[in-house]
Order: sequence, then structure tokens, then C-alpha cells
Amino acid sequence: MVIIIVIIYSIHNLITVMKFSPSVISGLVGSIVLTALHQVLKANVKHAPRMDKLGEQALQKVISVAGGEVKSEENLYNITMAGDLTGNALYYSLVGSLPVNSVAAGASLGLAAGLGAVLLPEELGLNKKYSNATTKTQLLTIAIYLAGGIAAGLVHERLANRNG
Repeated sequence: MVIIIVIIYSIHNLITVMKFSPSVISGLVGSIVLTALHQVLKANVKHAPRMDKLGEQALQKVISVAGGEVKSEENLYNITMAGDLTGNALYYSLVGSLPVNSVAAGASLGLAAGLGAVLLPEELGLNKKYSNATTKTQLLTIAIYLAGGIAAGLVHERLANRNG
């Protein structure tokens, strides 16, 4: 509960004090929603998506191609989480640039990301079980990305109406 209050206070400060654009804030909210849902599911649901493991595997591949390695599992997890939060925030920040209303844009972005997370791992040489272990895993994977997109769209719509 304390984390949620801190996040809400931080977002409030981003909006009122630092004057970040609605798209940036929306992307950040979408990323936080996606990540929070993922963490809750992986801790409580059998056959939950393991996008953290998929991200770690992808990061290890990129780092090894570059001739490096991440020696600690904790460091690998932390770097992956930072990259996921940043990348997803940037992706969801596109809600304000698409030529449809923000919620439809967010839903479209979320659905596209969710489908990509289910359909692309094997094509990229990654272990597909993290998003494809069962039909339930596939549906939950799509759902968490969709939820992140919808959250980003709702926040963008609210902020754009407030500012414009």
C-alpha cells in the first residue's frame, strides 16, 4: 500500500511540478500497471507469464553477442526490470501520437505488444514457454499488456482533457 501511495505522489509531482507531457506520464503509468500485474500474477497464479525470464534471456543474448556477461542473477534481474520499465514506458507513451482517441490507441498498443509477446519469442530464438506454456499463459500475457495500454490511454485522455 505504501508503494502505491508513493507512486501516486510521484506521478502527481511529475504532472504538477515537473510539467512532463501527458504522453510521457501515460507511458510510465502503462508500464507500471503492466509490471505490477505481472508481479502479482507470477507470485500467485500457476502458469503465469514469466516475461521477466524472457527479458533476462533476451538480455543475456544481447550481452553475450557484445562479448560481455552479467555474473549475478540479481543484477540480471535488476537490469532487465529497469529495461522493461523504461522500454514499456516509451512504447506506451505513443498513445498520444496515434490518430485515434487515447484509450483506443492504448488498447491497440497493448494488444499488439501482448500478441508480439506470445508470437515472437520462438522466432527470436527465445524460450517460448515463458509466454506460451499454456493457453492460460498466452491469454494472461496478452491481458497484462492490454491492461497496460488501456491504463496509458485512460491517463492520457484525462491529462489531455485537463491540459487542453
